Amino acid sequence: MNNPIFSAEFPERRAAVPRGLPLIVALLGVTDAGTAVGQLETYLWEHSSPEEIVRFSADELLDYRARRPVITFDEDHLLDYAPEELSLSLAHDELGAPFLLLSGYEPDFRWEQFIDAVLMLAHEFEVARTVWAHALPMPVPHTRPIRATVSGSREDLIADRSVWRPTTKLAASVSHVLEYRLHSLGEEVTGFALLIPHYLGNTEYPDALLAALDGVMAAAGLFFATDDVRQKAEAFRVQVDKQIADNAESEEMVRTLEDRHDRYMQDRLESSPLIDEDGAIPTADQLASELENFLANRPDSEGGEFGFDDGLGGRN
Repeated sequence: MNNPIFSAEFPERRAAVPRGLPLIVALLGVTDAGTAVGQLETYLWEHSSPEEIVRFSADELLDYRARRPVITFDEDHLLDYAPEELSLSLAHDELGAPFLLLSGYEPDFRWEQFIDAVLMLAHEFEVARTVWAHALPMPVPHTRPIRATVSGSREDLIADRSVWRPTTKLAASVSHVLEYRLHSLGEEVTGFALLIPHYLGNTEYPDALLAALDGVMAAAGLFFATDDVRQKAEAFRVQVDKQIADNAESEEMVRTLEDRHDRYMQDRLESSPLIDEDGAIPTADQLASELENFLANRPDSEGGEFGFDDGLGGRN
């Protein structure tokens, strides 16, 4: 192997990769509201038949003590050791169109070395465009379509789909840095930051997967079947609506979020009601504090905590 950052290379597959394909990046990092990226990665592995081209070395890139692999203890012996994996694969969409898929864990170490390796591979395969997504918990209602902040070089997608355009500092992910490097090199790259209802941020939210797939299809020119995902999303929304209907405080909170959302969408030139006055992204603690204040200040409120019972991923 020429590069120690790779733990496995498949020269014959590598040589056969068509040039000019789109690249989808689905790396599991710190923030993944609604498990949007986790669902996207699982969906693509289950529906697009990826075949590894190169595998990155976990020993070089992974902090095992912070992100421990899973192993099964079966009565008196160990089995099914499942180490974390990070790889570049060749995959195909529903219509058979090929694309490249970079998936797995976000590296803990050697970011620059990893990004240089990805850029080298993108140059080797003459990648036409790169698309990635992540998801943030935001005070938005589940009764409205999932919106996004769109970044990168696709001005048409930014104009059509980016409803929230803050100027703020945030903790970077390796995908952020990869987009930054690609954009700096004049390559076509698009990032989607999906705005997920904060009270569903800890659930596996099917609408988050739909939004991620929609963005990927729009930016990469690929097609993926979503009928099954839409059915799951409908069933999930029915369950959420039922649980909210059983709690007057929850209903009032959703109505307030709907009103703020609708007023903002009526005039996107106004200052966004989804962020603080200084443009900072609210943290999970800030969202929780905002909700507690809302409930405490209601004239008929006796306090209480908003959450979902088991069946939607536990209480939030």
